[in-house]
Amino acid sequence: MYLLDIVEAKEKLLELIEAAMIGEEVAISKDNQPLVKLVGITKQAKPNRQAGSAKGMVWMSDDFDEPLEEFKEYME
Repeated sequence: MYLLDIVEAKEKLLELIEAAMIGEEVAISKDNQPLVKLVGITKQAKPNRQAGSAKGMVWMSDDFDEPLEEFKEYME
């Protein structure tokens, strides 16, 4: 783990970001007191998708395309 003063971290920001991206933890301090920790964000795995996995879970009524009763006067 890197522990750097805030002034030094400002000068080496790109290097610290690269270190965090490969898994290193970087702590930034002020007056020898840690303030923040810089860590990389891991990529989230995409869910396993499979075509047809929702088959039978969705249905439509037989009168889906029929005009709604409430809009009959607008349809005439």
